[in-house]
Amino acid sequence: MDEQALLGLNPNADADFRQRALAYFEQLKISQDAWQVCAEALAQSIYSDDHIKFFCFQVLEHQVKFKYSELTEVQQQLIRETLITWLQAQMLNPQPEKTFIRNKAAQVFALLFVTEYLTKWPKFFFDILSVVDLNPRGVDMYLRILMAVDAELVDRDVVHTSEASYYFALILEARRNTLLKDTMREQCIPSLVESWYQILQNYQYNNSELTCQCLEVVGAYVSWIDLSLIANERFINMLLGHMSVEVLREEACDCLFEIVNKGMDPIDKTKLVESLCQVLQSAGLFSIDQEDDVDFLARFSKLVNGMGQALIASWTKLIKNGDMKSAQDTLQAIEAKVALMLQLLIHEDDDISSNIIGFCYDYLHILKQLSALSDQQKANVEAIMLAVMKKLTYDEEYNFENEGEDEAMFVEYRKQLKLLLDRLAQVSPELLLASVRRVFNTTLQNWQTTRFMEVEVAIRLLYMLAEALPVSHGAHFSGDVTKATALQDMMRTLVTSGVSAYQHTSVTLEFFETVVRYEKFFAVEPQHIPAVLMAFLDHRGLRHTSPKVRSRTAYLFSRFVKSLNKQMNPFIEDVLNRIQDLMELSPPENGYQALLSSDDQLFIYETAGVLIVNSEYSAERKQVLMRNLLTPLMEKFKVLLEKLMMAQDEDRQMALADCLNHAVGFASRTSKAFSNKQTVKQCGCSEVYLDCLQTFLPALSCPLQKEVLRSGVRTFLHRMIICLEEEVLPFIPSASEHMLKDCEAKDLQEFIPLINQITAKFKTQVSPFLQQMFMPLLHAIFEVLLLPAEENDQSAALEKQMLRRSYFAFLQTVTGSGMSEVIANQGAENVERVLFTVIQGAVDYPDPIAQKTCFIILSKLVELWGGKDGPVGFADFVYKHIVPACFLAPLKQTFDLADAQTVLALSECAVTLKTIHLKRGPECIQYLQQEYLPSLQVAPEIIQ
Repeated sequence: MDEQALLGLNPNADADFRQRALAYFEQLKISQDAWQVCAEALAQSIYSDDHIKFFCFQVLEHQVKFKYSELTEVQQQLIRETLITWLQAQMLNPQPEKTFIRNKAAQVFALLFVTEYLTKWPKFFFDILSVVDLNPRGVDMYLRILMAVDAELVDRDVVHTSEASYYFALILEARRNTLLKDTMREQCIPSLVESWYQILQNYQYNNSELTCQCLEVVGAYVSWIDLSLIANERFINMLLGHMSVEVLREEACDCLFEIVNKGMDPIDKTKLVESLCQVLQSAGLFSIDQEDDVDFLARFSKLVNGMGQALIASWTKLIKNGDMKSAQDTLQAIEAKVALMLQLLIHEDDDISSNIIGFCYDYLHILKQLSALSDQQKANVEAIMLAVMKKLTYDEEYNFENEGEDEAMFVEYRKQLKLLLDRLAQVSPELLLASVRRVFNTTLQNWQTTRFMEVEVAIRLLYMLAEALPVSHGAHFSGDVTKATALQDMMRTLVTSGVSAYQHTSVTLEFFETVVRYEKFFAVEPQHIPAVLMAFLDHRGLRHTSPKVRSRTAYLFSRFVKSLNKQMNPFIEDVLNRIQDLMELSPPENGYQALLSSDDQLFIYETAGVLIVNSEYSAERKQVLMRNLLTPLMEKFKVLLEKLMMAQDEDRQMALADCLNHAVGFASRTSKAFSNKQTVKQCGCSEVYLDCLQTFLPALSCPLQKEVLRSGVRTFLHRMIICLEEEVLPFIPSASEHMLKDCEAKDLQEFIPLINQITAKFKTQVSPFLQQMFMPLLHAIFEVLLLPAEENDQSAALEKQMLRRSYFAFLQTVTGSGMSEVIANQGAENVERVLFTVIQGAVDYPDPIAQKTCFIILSKLVELWGGKDGPVGFADFVYKHIVPACFLAPLKQTFDLADAQTVLALSECAVTLKTIHLKRGPECIQYLQQEYLPSLQVAPEIIQ
């Protein structure tokens, strides 16, 4: 072997050596006999370096996986002998191999097993067992090989791909695996099970590592072997014995879980679970409060969950089969586990609690199906409810300012508990409402002296009721009187108790979230609106010390104001005055930290716009208020743009450009209050937005920070097309001209949707403008698409693909808006060039989204120009290029019909052919029969 290259296998080797080692590995993989060198190195223990040994196994692995069939029988025999020789050496070596080498060796054994077991090596397991006997190192390798075999046969990670060949290979592999398992069940599984029993018996007291490994093997295989081989007295007794051995009990728990999980007859399953429970209970394992090992309890909780869910699955099957007597017995067995389930659910460790939620959820599902609940069942529901309420509570360690992995896990756990709460509401909505009301009222009466987590959870429960007790359109305060009264009482308490002043971010946020969720309450009791508005506007909300609270409140305030609509009238000017300082554009030289980020300010501007537009003021007053809102932005914009033109430092340029972009964004956001031009006119606001447009457009000619400035102005134009309609048109030509100067793929990609919007909205009104800018736009697109790029530059390739899609989308909009004359009037040479790009897009680029668009364009053009009175030469183009495209595209190897987008492209391709037939009649059929299909060597009988 190349000793120099092997030096690169060491993790500490430098990059050049590592590169050389990689190249050497690739070289050995394609070499005819390199594997023999590696096999010899392993069999004779030539190398002591762990990384070289691993490397040798990798070369062997590649040979067995991809090139085994190319070997002669003698060579295949050599690989078998090498592995057995290496295995024998393991028991004599002074030190065991590193774990990563043993695992890789086990993988190679497993690959050889799936390749040879059915044909040349039926005694695979017996040969290994005869070598290892009960030698601990041999047993370790035997167990690793068993796990690797199980991974090959069962535990396949399916890679989702659209290639049909992959699915075919997957089907073949599944069939092979089924045959392997069937053969193993017949020929060797009883012997393997016996070997596991012997290993467990021999090592349970003196080698916990091997015993745990063996338990893991039993757990893995139990899902596909005959259960009676494991679920019998001697095995179960041994496993139960392990449940009281500290170092074994977690693995024993998992093994029992797999046994319980095994699919079987419902009556047998109930018997199995019940017998297991009796033994576990008599061994004292149900006394949760006396156990302080949380890792074990988490596994035990998973086991109890498995037993509970297994019993529920049996009950469901028995009910379905009409066996009411057995179903009743099973239900009793389920009920008997509820006390244990509750102990685990309420456990202070969230992992233990989380593991039992499945059983709890399914148990409630049973109760939901019963016609009437017994007193005990009602008590169980109440106990689950109390447990959920307790477990929803944050603990002292939760870090609200810097949420990490533990916090994220608790948030996920809370989501699970919410599902339980929703299920509780289905079983007994009255009980849930009464329980929440009791907890809520008790807590809020004394909120000043209550810990934050209890106050937060009380408000959180009220918030959660909205989804647990659903109604249409949030009408919680009408309909069912009891429920409406209870919710109304709680909301009144929430807004009048003063709890919004609680000094903890979690309580503050929960208060605002709940107020917004139950906004319909303020239609019933509008007298509380001023107090809640003040909470939003002062130090409790938008001026809170925590940026997180300020940010979330900005969004919630916007929602609150929108939902109250006309009820905001008495407070509009007061609110606008109070939020004025929050809307200040903070230029970079200010040096002070604004209370709200620019993203948060967007919500405040939107809120201001909504307040003005929805008010009952006259159009004149609305115009004045809107001008007061937007004039400071325009004035700041002019000043900042002048500063940007003169700025030398790039960081300063970027900061100024961002600030300019924010100004445009804020103005744009105020217009969200308008749904169309009519509402803008009614408010008398057209003029102020036209002024904004004239203020912002000069930014397009600024040579600095073009991408940022163009992006903002483009967004503003999109909004103004909706709000001002044709009043925008005079500004479009010059804006477009500036945006097409020195642009890159991304600029064009974002500019085209603007042109599409104008084209689709104004159609023939903009025809002269489109005809004028059509070729300049296309030249800009082609120029970018023809730019050379690095071969492996993925982002450049993706940008070009997206630009190509945008280009075809533009052509589709033009043709689809009935303006084909825009293309027709570009001169014959240009029209031909455009048509050829569409043909190319339909056939040559493996992008089904673009292909679909291209066929839609072709279909439309055939419909418009394909008749007898169409443009000169177009009929020829149809036969020479469009018809072939409809056949060549689906014949491409990249045209993958397992992909949904490709199927849509094929559908549009068929529509194109149909349109050609409709426009050209029998002539089209004649061309296909006599010229085109024969040219593809299609047999005459198929053509007919």
